[in-house]
Amino acid sequence: MINFFGSIWWLLVTLGILVTFHEFGHFWVARRLGVKVLRFSIGFGKPLWKRIGKDGTEYVIAAIPLGGYVKFLDSRETELVGDEIAQDFNKKPVWKRAAITIAGPAANLLFTLVALWAMFVIGKPDYQPIVGRVQGIAAQSGFVDGDRLVQIGATPVTTWTDATLTLVTAAIDRHPVDVKVIDPSGSPQTRRLDLSKIEAGKNETAAMRATGLVPKQFQMPIVGTLEKNGPAEKAGLQVRDEIRAVNGKPTPDWEAMVLAIRGESSAGAPLALTVRRGDETVNLSVQARQDTEKNGEKVWRLGLGAPADAPYDALLRYGPLDAIPAAWRETVNLTTQTLGMLKRMLIGTASLNNLSGVISIAEYANVSAQKGIAWFIQFLALISLSLCIMNLLPIPILDGGHLVYYLIESIKGSPVSERVLIAGQYAGLVLLAALMGLALFNDIMRQLPS
Repeated sequence: MINFFGSIWWLLVTLGILVTFHEFGHFWVARRLGVKVLRFSIGFGKPLWKRIGKDGTEYVIAAIPLGGYVKFLDSRETELVGDEIAQDFNKKPVWKRAAITIAGPAANLLFTLVALWAMFVIGKPDYQPIVGRVQGIAAQSGFVDGDRLVQIGATPVTTWTDATLTLVTAAIDRHPVDVKVIDPSGSPQTRRLDLSKIEAGKNETAAMRATGLVPKQFQMPIVGTLEKNGPAEKAGLQVRDEIRAVNGKPTPDWEAMVLAIRGESSAGAPLALTVRRGDETVNLSVQARQDTEKNGEKVWRLGLGAPADAPYDALLRYGPLDAIPAAWRETVNLTTQTLGMLKRMLIGTASLNNLSGVISIAEYANVSAQKGIAWFIQFLALISLSLCIMNLLPIPILDGGHLVYYLIESIKGSPVSERVLIAGQYAGLVLLAALMGLALFNDIMRQLPS
């Protein structure tokens, strides 16, 4: 229930910020180009709050917070007289109307740049791109435990998030990709990850798992959960403790810890655990419990589980000046990846299941907010960039559709006919409703047990 209300709250924050920026882009440029703005609305439907500004614009916060709009003075809707004629949006030159239209997506793009700059200045905690375990395709391609990823294809890698975003795209394409690494001995190597071996029909998540690269941080022997009154809890182990050794045997990863517990345990002989707790080293004694598996196998357990996530071990941070080109590079990279994914969905190499709707956005907003301010700012940047790109699609009721009309007008020397405008509106509504319906369907399917 807490997650539900948290998701709703952070969704409202996200949409409130990004819709305001988008509509302000239209508003600001329209005012500068001499167009009168009748209404600036955040949300649709019944107004919850409104006031008339000194500029004569009605400012509104409406009941349905899934968008917004700016209403201009338009002679197609009402008869104008006197000074109003000069402020008519419909009578402005085509380049001015195009500039006002493109200003909304441009505001979202500017927000993305500024948000990413802020994220880099604040510093985003992340994971180092170090491989903890190799299996499947990665093992066949010569990767070894401890490889540090440096570059995947032509894309430099500084964090595991970078690696994941790049690997997902490569996995969808099913093409071999050269990966530059620093091996455990410190030597640079180039390994070819043959992603053509990924089976056809696997979705993006399954394809990513099929690469066989598992981050080191999720293999760490860190306590994530404790069984109530289990051996570990009784011995004084705590969540986030790192088990460094069992009976003096080092446990560099979770698998080594499990093997050590099972190999060193016996009835009546407690295990000596060396535990790292914060900045301290703690020595604990715990008697393992023997359980019987469904297949009849007897195993020794301490009553603890792995964490759902792992502590961050990297901080992506730049100074205020260095953050400017870093934000630009990240914006270009994210734009390229987003457009690439759209292309792949259109040609069928990527699943339409990648479309996300308001439910997924709400969940991601809540998760990123819980991770910290830098993660939430990055989330805002990603959604803002998505809004920019989506609004530039050539769908008639979106900004991109209006730009297509203006392009036609500039070529033929006159606006498109009212009949074409109306037909385009209906076609656009149907297409947009279909996309939103598919996104909502995907959201609902993600909520169902797999």
